[in-house]
Amino acid sequence: MKELLLGLRLLMGSGRGNRARFLLMAAGSAIGVCCLAAMLAIPGILSAQDARKAAREPDCSNGLGGCISESGRGLALTRVDPYGTEPLTRIFVAAGGASIAPPPGLSKLPEPGQVIVSPRLHDLLRGDAGLAHLLPGREAGVISHEGLSNPDELYAYVGSSREMLKAGGHLSKFGQVETRFPTVEASTLDILRFTLAGVVLLPLAVFLSVCARLSAASRMRRLAALRLLGLSRKGTQRVNAAETVAATLLGAVLGLGAYWVVNQLVSRVGLPGFKWYPSDGALSGSTFLVCLVGCPALAWFVGRAGAKKAAANPLSVRRSAVEKPPRLWGLLPLVPGMGIVIGYCVAGATGHAPSETSLSAILMPLAVVLVGAGLVLTLPILSRALACRVARVTSSLSLGLAMRRNEMEPGGALRVATGLVLLVYAASLTQGVLIELDQVSKNTARVQLYTMPLGGMSPRTEQTMQRVSGVRGHAVLADSWVDLDSEKFPESISAVIATCDQLRRMASVVGNCVEGRSARLMIPDYSNNEFSKAGRRFPFQLQNAEGKSRFVTVQVPSRTIRYHDDTATQLAGSGSVLIPPSALPKGFRPQTRATLALISSSDPDTVRSVLEGIAGVDPTIEVELDGVDPAALQQITVIKTLLGVGMILGLIIGVAAYLVAATDRAVERRPQVTALTLLGVRPRTLQAVQVAQVVVPLAVGLVLAVVTGKMAESSYLVTGGGAIFWDGDGLPLLVGSALGVVVIAALGSLPLVGRRIDPELIRRD
Repeated sequence: MKELLLGLRLLMGSGRGNRARFLLMAAGSAIGVCCLAAMLAIPGILSAQDARKAAREPDCSNGLGGCISESGRGLALTRVDPYGTEPLTRIFVAAGGASIAPPPGLSKLPEPGQVIVSPRLHDLLRGDAGLAHLLPGREAGVISHEGLSNPDELYAYVGSSREMLKAGGHLSKFGQVETRFPTVEASTLDILRFTLAGVVLLPLAVFLSVCARLSAASRMRRLAALRLLGLSRKGTQRVNAAETVAATLLGAVLGLGAYWVVNQLVSRVGLPGFKWYPSDGALSGSTFLVCLVGCPALAWFVGRAGAKKAAANPLSVRRSAVEKPPRLWGLLPLVPGMGIVIGYCVAGATGHAPSETSLSAILMPLAVVLVGAGLVLTLPILSRALACRVARVTSSLSLGLAMRRNEMEPGGALRVATGLVLLVYAASLTQGVLIELDQVSKNTARVQLYTMPLGGMSPRTEQTMQRVSGVRGHAVLADSWVDLDSEKFPESISAVIATCDQLRRMASVVGNCVEGRSARLMIPDYSNNEFSKAGRRFPFQLQNAEGKSRFVTVQVPSRTIRYHDDTATQLAGSGSVLIPPSALPKGFRPQTRATLALISSSDPDTVRSVLEGIAGVDPTIEVELDGVDPAALQQITVIKTLLGVGMILGLIIGVAAYLVAATDRAVERRPQVTALTLLGVRPRTLQAVQVAQVVVPLAVGLVLAVVTGKMAESSYLVTGGGAIFWDGDGLPLLVGSALGVVVIAALGSLPLVGRRIDPELIRRD
């Protein structure tokens, strides 16, 4: 306890310089804790949103009528459609005579012809007349925040009659244990946590260590003096730790206060594609524990470790003995990490991408952590080796002085450059995550395909659907009948029921199609249906408007049509049979295992117009968009936004670590600079020395970070199972960012050499 009080007394009574250093340490810790709290709050925000989603989930409402509750007499139907890049969720409800408690956010369920919408939909309905087709009825209220996952959510409850919801599930209550549409899937959330840990936590650990070791040289001399005066080893370490813990604890309190202000402001403004309520961002008890206990505990161990040299050998510290060169054991983490990364890159290049995801899920994070730690520990070794070689061959005075200083003090390069080096490394890895996310749930085709079940759709409704504004082609897709009770493996083929003119409107390549004649559709470079062989016969079940059924046998023709369309997954598979509508009995059409396919331009405004037109015909019909998953698209938007937040936090931490470390290093070097000035060295030469001392190790670290980062990114893409393994598009941006970092570091080093000579700085202690 005496050592702790001694440390605090030394802090308060050691002059303005020490108090300024203490405030700088506290400010740096506040920035770090604020960033840490923001990162730790993200899972809580997502969890709060998912909890509200689960609380409003209709029980036994799967939209297919297959989930039945004996106690419920109400009906519910869930429809999720894209509105631009956002999901629009509509819950059609027919309570009937049942007493069903309303979901959170509603005082009562809507009656038939009534609509209760979210505040955002309330505003959109004023400017988008077509949106009313998706939400038929009179607006009867607005959902309160208890029933919404976020303030910008597109959500609505539509009161309907029981006749309209024949396809719906029986409703007993609202509320489920888990939501069917989480804000971020659990597997994707693991990727997000891992990436944010690399982008934020690694630079944050470096930054907090830098803040905890400000004025290390002067502090070590003071501690060495205390040790020589008789203070014990452990007591010397405790004195240093007391200062560090006090600054970190004050910074933690300030950082938590800063986070509260940031949460209140940003939650109300929102981020692109991601918004939350201020209460969702409230910090949990575990976060408070990490910030108020974990950070000071880290500072305690850093402070004790920082005073180890002064406690063990105080004379070498007082006499400014030459530091021992860094040991080669710092290369140990980098070697196995790069071995794993190179192995995956070679596997991807040779076409042997790993299919075992469980092993990759362990090896890939391990490799990323090892390479990141290796970058930190390797930088002093490379900096010293380069400094020795350059100092021996250079004839420049400024470069020679800079390299000799880096040779004598290689740890200085670690403090100054590590934060920015890790930032560039993490940026490359983040780019790989974004590339992998971009490969899923995104329609990049020129056209958009819409499919909807034909069963239960009247011929008149079908014809009206075909004439919806924006639709440029239509066809009926059907599968042959199979006996589900048979023990044999079911053999089936697909058919496209359309005329040649209809087919040409749907596809970009249609060769030698003859009107009124059947043919097989053959898609180049696609595998054929193994059952689609000329001469084989398959039954198709048809039905007319009166409900009468009959079977028609279709023989696979030998004649083929070269076919290809521009949809994301091809309208018809290779080997499908084209059947002219005239070949079917009059008044009959497929009903079971059949869908109506419409096609339009993939322009977002056109897609929205077509969906609104379809809803104008039948608002409850289930429409599937080829290549578009609105819930997944929303997840990707949230992930990109959160990764962007992580990059911004990492940038703040990296730049702050550089500024703090560079300024502190310049202050520590004032005695050497003053001595050189008195010896006649010009200020420009000293500025060049300062720039070279910072830029050379930083450039070496950035080159290593770009190389290892791109390799880690490629190995991540190889293990991700996507179509893209090598990405060169992001390399110019990464290299440009690294060059920008070097330029900023050089400019930031120029003012750190003053023009005023203060001989007091070189007096003996």
